[in-house]
Amino acid sequence: MGIMGLALAWETRIAPAVQRERRVEPFREQIAAPVRAVEAAGVEDAALAAACQSGDLHAYERLYALHGARMKNLARNILGSSADAEDAVQETFLKVQRGIGSFRGQSSFVTWTFRILVNTCYDARRSRLRKKEVATDDEQRHEDAAPRPDPRAAVAHPSLRLALERALATLTRQQRDVFLLYEVEGFRHAEISTLLEISEAASKNTLFQAKKNLRQMLEPPRANDAAGGR
Repeated sequence: MGIMGLALAWETRIAPAVQRERRVEPFREQIAAPVRAVEAAGVEDAALAAACQSGDLHAYERLYALHGARMKNLARNILGSSADAEDAVQETFLKVQRGIGSFRGQSSFVTWTFRILVNTCYDARRSRLRKKEVATDDEQRHEDAAPRPDPRAAVAHPSLRLALERALATLTRQQRDVFLLYEVEGFRHAEISTLLEISEAASKNTLFQAKKNLRQMLEPPRANDAAGGR
């Protein structure tokens, strides 16, 4: 699974210390700007959903222009292949077009679309696993038919990316997916709970466990541990 340019936020996000000397009231404009941005995003999301439901093909083009790159990146992180990611995104848009009538607005239209993408990636991953199992069985039956490649021929390059990929591969599927959705793709826990059909608390706990496991595998051993407690 290829995770290029991944930044790991190991440190806990700590809010700035409260200044006790004097109380500073926030500017109203600083508060209003993010609120307006959220409202504008909600209005555009609703308009995009309505346009897609009406059969406007330009709305689907708009959806792809806004979120296509992010969808491909998420699919590539789940499936580990750019080609498989392209196929998953294309299939997702077909499913969105076919199932747009079932969208009821219980979540944002974009979140609903990404949930279809995640499920499509899961289906592709299960299908690939089944094919691999069949291929393995076939190889075992015909192991004398052709020489097997020497597994020592492929030498892994010692890099942080490969170390991270190996570490991610040791996580449970849910831990890996929550980590990718939150730390790499920037989804909030409320959105992840919808995408993966888990509670928001479960998303937070899963992320905590994923980070804890990754730290244990990626951080170098401490001096006292290496010395065996001497």
